[in-house]
Amino acid sequence: MSVKPYDTPCSKKEQVQTMFDRIAPHYDLLNHVLSFRIDRLWRRRVVDEAARCRPQRVLDLATGTGDLAIAAARRMSDVRVVGIDLSENMLAQARRKAAARGLAERIEFRRGDAECLDLPDASVDAATVAFGVRNFGDLDAGLRELARTVKPGGRVVILEFSRPRNRWFRALYEWYAFRVLPLIGGAVSRDRRAYAYLPASVGEFPAPEAFMERMAQAGFGECRARSQSFGIAQIYTGIKK
Repeated sequence: MSVKPYDTPCSKKEQVQTMFDRIAPHYDLLNHVLSFRIDRLWRRRVVDEAARCRPQRVLDLATGTGDLAIAAARRMSDVRVVGIDLSENMLAQARRKAAARGLAERIEFRRGDAECLDLPDASVDAATVAFGVRNFGDLDAGLRELARTVKPGGRVVILEFSRPRNRWFRALYEWYAFRVLPLIGGAVSRDRRAYAYLPASVGEFPAPEAFMERMAQAGFGECRARSQSFGIAQIYTGIKK
């Protein structure tokens, strides 16, 4: 059974939406502090990968507070970005940040469901997701929607946490993720369950080889994974067939 943030009868999708609505005011602070700001380096690498296909229109799915969408708009001066997320509170933070950086005209943030996107077929040149696919209610449905909306020859770039392969480093990382992160995240956000769910969801997520197989089944070719920071995260890329 899929791990969920809360012990309620609601679906995972509904619980994830509630969780991010609750932690939105503190999300950026905790995200950067708890990752020691290395998440910014990972996002830059995602944008560099997406830029390789010279996109004019980019979809940033599970955009959250818009960090990746904003990074893409700043890195590629002629690109237009649509950022989609379930949480309206996260999107409110994203809109404020984009407006403060003078990017509101080039980035459209809208509420939407990763498994049923309100976008035409083959309507974007590239799609990105940062730390969002493991929160999909149905992972395969979300991947199929990404494939549906990306043009043939277009690129998908997915940044997601993973379990380090080195057992000593993995033990250290998991001590931090399961012991320290929930304490700090819970104290600041006042939602400890959210910051216990986030590392638990990493443990449930498919290993890189298995995830790339699911990307291929969804319609992407040339799938590959690049390990980040000793395997704490992976950057997955694929080309729409």
